[in-house]
Amino acid sequence: MTKKKIFILGSTGSIGTGTLDVIRLHRNLFKVTGLTANNNIDLLLKQIDEFNPEYIVVNNPEAANKIKNLLPEGIKFLSEQKGLITATREAEYDILLSALVGFAGLQPTIEGIKRGKRIALANKETLVVAGEIITQLAAKYNSELIPVDSEHSAIFQCLAGEDNKEVEKLILTASGGPFFGKSKKELESVTVAEALNHPNWNMGNKVTIDSATMMNKGLEMIEAHWLFNLPPNKIDVTVHPQSIIHSMVQFVDGSIKAQLSQPDMRLPIQYALTYPERKPSTFTNTKLTEIETLSFHKPDFSTFECLQLAFDVLETGGTAPAILNAANEIAVERFLNNRISFSSIPTIIKKALDNIEVKTAPELETIIECDTLTREFFED
Repeated sequence: MTKKKIFILGSTGSIGTGTLDVIRLHRNLFKVTGLTANNNIDLLLKQIDEFNPEYIVVNNPEAANKIKNLLPEGIKFLSEQKGLITATREAEYDILLSALVGFAGLQPTIEGIKRGKRIALANKETLVVAGEIITQLAAKYNSELIPVDSEHSAIFQCLAGEDNKEVEKLILTASGGPFFGKSKKELESVTVAEALNHPNWNMGNKVTIDSATMMNKGLEMIEAHWLFNLPPNKIDVTVHPQSIIHSMVQFVDGSIKAQLSQPDMRLPIQYALTYPERKPSTFTNTKLTEIETLSFHKPDFSTFECLQLAFDVLETGGTAPAILNAANEIAVERFLNNRISFSSIPTIIKKALDNIEVKTAPELETIIECDTLTREFFED
């Protein structure tokens, strides 16, 4: 059996390390041909030693200078955004695992799509900012978009063999993060440490803060719109604190299909790599008799304003989601650096949306310009 070649964008993050766990379990199925990181060169060097990739890209210039003389001979080394684009354009791979955080994942992912590769998509911002362009390119180049986010993987599995015309609603589940049930006033004084203390998932800092503000669910809602070709009024969010049901699909006859498992991202990662087959795994075992409660709650849109903002920009369309995404990245970074309060995150996003012109039917260049313009708007 020929091994499938995997190129991992973001190999040192939580999705990247989870992907390498899957590959360790199924070494007879997969071979790593490319790894990229931002600045965690110590972990990257260990990954290089174990998996012997052909391509390495380090995005952070300082980290790139430190690692370039430490690499084994024969590895092609590239750096920064240009290096990511070049590597995904040149390297040999069957599956591109796109797990970069934020807008940086867009252009390298497009390179994989243009080559007709399977995209195991964990970088939700790719579809958030350029959903129409991405879906059109995927159709043009016959590239598979297989979701890795647990929510979209659940919907993808629930829709297998179903007709979209018979779908009443997609129901994205949200854990509620560390502040479920808190009031808007209580959120004014939360600390970075409190916001990073997610009750169910182990994720990177940016995604964890997005979960705390519920922006993560808003971005996932926009992503679901493009992945599954359903209008916003057919996409709903419900808070499910146990994170056992990863999402559901409600059909026109009133029935609901759900995908359940203990929260472990290696399950949707493995499914994206092996689809349409299922392979054994040893990662987790869900025993229904040990689950005491499955509860569901309506989200509090007035307290968690970021969720409402995401619904609003999807209705607006054009470059509005790109403005939202860039402003959110800036706001989260400022909060993590203790420059703003937690409750200021949606305020910054609204300021960007109120002051930056939204352009309709944008080309890729326009989306990139919009992202740059939004970041420049907040420069000190």
